[in-house]
Amino acid sequence: MTGVQVIIPTLFALIGSLFLWLPAETDLSRTSLIAKARRRAGAGRDTTRVHERLVQLGRDGQYEIFRARQFVIAGSVGAIGMLCGLVLTSSGGFSLILALSMALGSYIFVDRQLTQEVKKRLLAIENEFAPVIEMLTLALSAGETPISSLHRIAERSDGFLAAEFGRVVMEVRNGSPFNNALDAMGARTESVMIRRFVDALITAMMRGAPLIDVLQRHALEARANQRNTLLSVAGKAEISMMIPVVFLILPISVLFALWPSVTNLNLFAG
Repeated sequence: MTGVQVIIPTLFALIGSLFLWLPAETDLSRTSLIAKARRRAGAGRDTTRVHERLVQLGRDGQYEIFRARQFVIAGSVGAIGMLCGLVLTSSGGFSLILALSMALGSYIFVDRQLTQEVKKRLLAIENEFAPVIEMLTLALSAGETPISSLHRIAERSDGFLAAEFGRVVMEVRNGSPFNNALDAMGARTESVMIRRFVDALITAMMRGAPLIDVLQRHALEARANQRNTLLSVAGKAEISMMIPVVFLILPISVLFALWPSVTNLNLFAG
């Protein structure tokens, strides 16, 4: 039996394995298939904190959808790798290794993509923090309550932090205590800046301290952190800008300066 005769059935088995979590039933409607795939994909243990990262992105109920999409992409890419290996080399072992490598790589790529989304969202929230807190300070200075101020910012502002404020308002309207909703927001964002702000705000409300002073202090700290971050980024940019100067422009300048002398020395030596 040749390698191709072994690999082709394996290829069909790989494609069919995408549907192994679906029991054979007569009802093949699209809705039922998707529901069963979600249940099967979400049945395993979450050892890579995927669910926590989805919660940070505001996609609480999409863990099963994400896992199903991740498995389908990995299986499809693996099948494509198997086909490419068979077409290019006709080697069963190489095709199998290529398929497994591509499937594993695509699986890791989808997970890394989710991590990058979380990092971008966290960076955006910290960049939005200072102006949003200044707006919150103005609203409280105008006589509004904390919950109404958060509601106004959530309605009239765009961005991830405004969306988090809207989520806090919705949780309070659903019966959750205001302090608990704020604490959940601080834990959900996993930002040190937001965590400190939430803790200070909750402490001030519990002790009856003036909220405006607390907010103004955090706004000043946020502006200082942004300035320090910009200085750090600028310092790294200077170093990266020196690389083409040192390794490209400077050697070319030295060559232009030395080339006539080297040419004349060669003429004298000749």
